[in-house]
Amino acid sequence: MLSNPRVTIDAIKKYNFTFQKKFGQNFLIDDHVIGKIIAAAEITKEDTVLEIGPGMGNLTQHLAENAGKVYAVEIDKKLIPILHETLSSYENVEIIEGDILKTDIGALTEGRKLKIVANLPYYITTPIIMSLLEGHVPAESITVMVQKEVAERMAAGPGTKDYGAISLAVQYYSEPYLAANVPPNCFIPRPVVGSAVIRMKIHEKPPVQVKDEKFMFKLIKASFGERRKTLQNGIYNFPELDISKEAVADALNKVGLDERIRGEKLTLEEFARLSDILGR
Repeated sequence: MLSNPRVTIDAIKKYNFTFQKKFGQNFLIDDHVIGKIIAAAEITKEDTVLEIGPGMGNLTQHLAENAGKVYAVEIDKKLIPILHETLSSYENVEIIEGDILKTDIGALTEGRKLKIVANLPYYITTPIIMSLLEGHVPAESITVMVQKEVAERMAAGPGTKDYGAISLAVQYYSEPYLAANVPPNCFIPRPVVGSAVIRMKIHEKPPVQVKDEKFMFKLIKASFGERRKTLQNGIYNFPELDISKEAVADALNKVGLDERIRGEKLTLEEFARLSDILGR
């Protein structure tokens, strides 16, 4: 199995593979961590799994053994022939060459409910996760390996130092759960920072009702643009919004909040109520 460090090193030499920084490639070489990913994602033979960025197939091999069907989408053309070899014994794996941000996931899986699993490149973690969440892909859950700091921000609550726009977005669409912390020595090559596995169970319905989802997230983005600013100043100075300080102050009063409050103090429910008032 490629999750064995020696096997991965031999495969890198055999295929004369060169890691490309532009793809942020770090192959997972720890069976214990892979086991935690499979357990967190709750993969069974009844499941269809979409893996983003399979690399050489280190995680894919284990997914194939535990799932009914695995779609593996890889952007690096040089890895496609390698994947066809390393996964040749698994009939339930389909390898797709492409960019996940440009892939029609619903069409690929013919509308079947998915469990999405990935060891995500750090540089593109947020765009991929937000694309999946905002795109309302047919997923039950998203279980990903990301930079530890990013995982902590996704799961953070109001008033904490890690709480921000990504926390609110992730928690609007899903219920996040930090499943494991992963040290750098679990990868080839070793990243400079620690990683974490986070599972997001997709909500059937958002936990709050809001009239205009896009408008609410503009407010949230404005509120966290500069953390030292009050929410009132953040919204007033945000170029995509045309809202006076007086209107913000009035809305805050209606929600029962102090005019000097900062964005990091507001709950998702309070942002939804503020959005409904300011968006009229």
